[in-house]
Amino acid sequence: MQTYQKPPKTVIVLDRLRSVHNTGNIFRLAEAIGAAEIIACGYTPAPPHPKLAKTAMGTDTMVPCRTFATSLEAVEQLRCEGFKQILAVESVPDAPAAWDFDYQFPLALVLGNEALGIMPETIAACDGVVALPMFGDKASINVGNCAAVILYSIVANAAKNRTTTSE
Repeated sequence: MQTYQKPPKTVIVLDRLRSVHNTGNIFRLAEAIGAAEIIACGYTPAPPHPKLAKTAMGTDTMVPCRTFATSLEAVEQLRCEGFKQILAVESVPDAPAAWDFDYQFPLALVLGNEALGIMPETIAACDGVVALPMFGDKASINVGNCAAVILYSIVANAAKNRTTTSE
């Protein structure tokens, strides 16, 4: 039977999320998997924010949060802090599926605005891109739902790698 532990250091960078509901959902996910912090960029709602406090159900006080004017500034700072891998989560051709990727830690994930995506200069500054395969005509998924799939793919990947390296 597989046992799960929180993955090694993982940071979530939010690039210009408009919805306080999506941001609150991601705070809850970050707390659930033991993420190290959330970085809110641009106009992404960040604590203290009364509506975020409600949608995050208190996790906005449990998960550390920093803010940056842009996601590119956040990525550059994370590089200075020694992050081994910084990945954009974006639908682009030939991007590997989140569950097929070999994550390296400390890890930062950049999630973008549902309408605008991640700033192109930020994607260029990342080490790579992971995606969720899309088979429908709309090819769109809520950023909070996307975050859940990606973050739990990381949990499963970290558990698999611990099992593989400990055998």
